[in-house]
Amino acid sequence: MLPDPGARGARARPPRRRPLISRTDRSAPAFRRPPLIAVHGVAKTYELGPIHVHALRDVSLLIERGDFVAIMGSSGSGKSTLMNILGCLDVPSTGRYLIDGTDVGVMDEDDLSDLRNRKIGFIFQSFNLVARMSALANVELPLAYAGVGRADRRRRATEALGAVGMANRIGHQPSELSGGQQQRVAVARAIVTNPSLILADEPTGNLDSHSTREVLLIFSRLNEEGRTVVLITHEADVAAQAKRVIRLSDGAIVDDRRYGPVRAARAAPRDRDAPPPASTEEARP
Repeated sequence: MLPDPGARGARARPPRRRPLISRTDRSAPAFRRPPLIAVHGVAKTYELGPIHVHALRDVSLLIERGDFVAIMGSSGSGKSTLMNILGCLDVPSTGRYLIDGTDVGVMDEDDLSDLRNRKIGFIFQSFNLVARMSALANVELPLAYAGVGRADRRRRATEALGAVGMANRIGHQPSELSGGQQQRVAVARAIVTNPSLILADEPTGNLDSHSTREVLLIFSRLNEEGRTVVLITHEADVAAQAKRVIRLSDGAIVDDRRYGPVRAARAAPRDRDAPPPASTEEARP
């Protein structure tokens, strides 16, 4: 559980000696900008005493800005490990990971923290909301950690909640919200810093069919607005809403298929019992 940065006795982060991670110049010509995500030969090995667990094996992939990508795989396939590396929550054992052209392997902890806060919005299966805080206060948290003033962060958090249809629930605590409503608050918290990348780890795993459809519609709208969405799921019907589906098995990419152009709008989410679309092309980086 995240602490409330406004609570009495909380320590303010000391002033930085170097500038924050800067955003990419969005006015630059598209052909001059690097892919948002570039993974080159990444492997991840966990050492459990004498046992070496190879969670990822020589994974390479490129994800362009504005894409909507689903990463699938069974339990133990490496998809959550890959998500943690993409979110700068973990580091590869070997290989390189670049986000927005920046090699995260050469960044210190302060810069990694700034990068996560400014460029990445996280959404989790279990929502990860602070139980005794209102929806508005939960959405304000990333802005509070970034040092945004109270009035500005309240305005931005209110706008983010309105964007996900929760404007009339801003004063409610998580226990007063349904699962679908809690996930919408989590989405608002993820987008309030205006990140380039949305990472969602099994975001519909705890939701019913109706709430799943509502959350997927929000993801589609965010993607249509130009945000890059990477979604981890084991559900084929959820993955079918993405423009590209990558499948992992035993820590390696075994299939990579594209179902729609990067910058084209995807169709509205189908019912959960509808069959997935047929592949139109295969796109292994």
